[in-house]
Amino acid sequence: MEKNYDFIIAGAGSAGCLLANRLSENPAHKVLLVEAGSSDRRFWSRIPIGYYKTIYNKTFSRVFDTEPCEGSGGRAIKWPRGRIIGGSSSINGLIFIRGQKEDFDDWQSLGATGWDFQTVLPFFRKLEGYKGGESQFRGSFGELKVDDLRLRHPACEAWLKAAIEWGLPAIDDFNGSESFGASRYQLTLDGRWRSSSARAFLHPISHRDNLTVISGALVEKITFSGKNATGIVTRRNGVQETYQAKKIVVSAGALQSPQILQLSGIGPATLLKKHNIPVIHRSDEVGQNLQDHYQMRTIVQMRNGMSLNIDSRNPLKMAIQGLKWIKDGSGILSVGAGQVGAGACTKYAEDGRPDVQLLVMPLSVDKPGEPLHEYPGFTATVWQCHPKSRGSVEIRSTDPEADPKIQPNYISDEYDQKVMVEGVKMMREIYHMAAFRDLWDTEIVPGSGVDSDEAILDCIRNNGGTVFHPVGTCRMGADSSAVVDPELRVNGVEGLYVADASVMPKITSANTNAPSLMIGEKAAYHILQHQLQ
Repeated sequence: MEKNYDFIIAGAGSAGCLLANRLSENPAHKVLLVEAGSSDRRFWSRIPIGYYKTIYNKTFSRVFDTEPCEGSGGRAIKWPRGRIIGGSSSINGLIFIRGQKEDFDDWQSLGATGWDFQTVLPFFRKLEGYKGGESQFRGSFGELKVDDLRLRHPACEAWLKAAIEWGLPAIDDFNGSESFGASRYQLTLDGRWRSSSARAFLHPISHRDNLTVISGALVEKITFSGKNATGIVTRRNGVQETYQAKKIVVSAGALQSPQILQLSGIGPATLLKKHNIPVIHRSDEVGQNLQDHYQMRTIVQMRNGMSLNIDSRNPLKMAIQGLKWIKDGSGILSVGAGQVGAGACTKYAEDGRPDVQLLVMPLSVDKPGEPLHEYPGFTATVWQCHPKSRGSVEIRSTDPEADPKIQPNYISDEYDQKVMVEGVKMMREIYHMAAFRDLWDTEIVPGSGVDSDEAILDCIRNNGGTVFHPVGTCRMGADSSAVVDPELRVNGVEGLYVADASVMPKITSANTNAPSLMIGEKAAYHILQHQLQ
């Protein structure tokens, strides 16, 4: 196999597959894409509802355990990340939402020059093929297919009316001009199938002679000559291989991008010396600034069996849903991890900007992959848009296959605790609006006895969990302590980039897959510009 390339991309996830597409457009560029996972050409990673089967399945995911922390009631939380071509875009809940416009203006104010909303919007529009048509906010010609909700469940529609009755404005498009209000989510759907980054950007170009894709190969470290990145070392089927390139792009996600950098000698000096790793460049923030959305689910029991919990146990109804999916890609098999929801403001919100995101499903379950509850459950989830709490990722050893130490520090900041408590109280109020209050009879979680702020916070700590949105561990900025500069070059070395959710200086307000794809798009632009210089 060829050992020398112009570009090597470490990680075939959301950003990595898009980068492989863009960097190999010029046939003069030889591109190598390396992925630790296996092929995504499997039924459960293609069908939309498949995330329910794949997200905690180690065939498709690498499931990490966080450190126990006070914010999660002393529990370790499982963090699955896609270990498959397409990365987490092949196992996620399909929701396509950019986040608030102000999220990207925040990035710019934090030193990520050129990442304000007006500058990143063309990159969003370029990658997106929204079935609802082109607009100043939306792209319709991009490879990633995005479609409107195909299952309008009566319970979710009633919740939307209740949210509007509570006081939230109705908005048509979370990816349009406004993020404050209630609406239906949009999903990455292409016909009957999931539109993952692999299916959108990689599969259509797999014939390119200048693109090599290697799966089942774990990137162990980056090689250097002095301060110049020269290649990567991989391990596949127990065999170590080295590949060289003019430019290396690490796109392994918020957990493994910092792990790869630390194993390669870029990170906090004390950590590297502890593991006898030669320091290529001291970068104390590698692995710091970890952020995630901590969610709290509320569950009520519906009357008249108005829940997918009941429908899923009815063979006739499921057969009908299967026929709907075969006919036009609609019905239960087309659903994502959220049907409807809202960007809302608690009393702590600033400048009318939503500080909680709500997400609603007409079912209830302990976690994906487990049986739906036997009672007719309905779930409304809240997470804080702009958490102040920060965690970290650090290697435990020099073994590339060992999980890093993940300290999430969930809701360690008192402000985060207050916002989450208000979010739960808000959802309870929406349940009691006229449009919804006669559809249910019992609050299962938190439960009617949980009524004080202290009791609600205790319930959040003991029952909350991840929404699978870790970011921030290779922070982008203009200051010398930032891990990467605003054009995603790793500071202190040459020929090395990071392009994935780890570069976010601050977490976006909603689901993180769409902005991760945008990061890949903008990274490709910068890398190709540097190639011409």
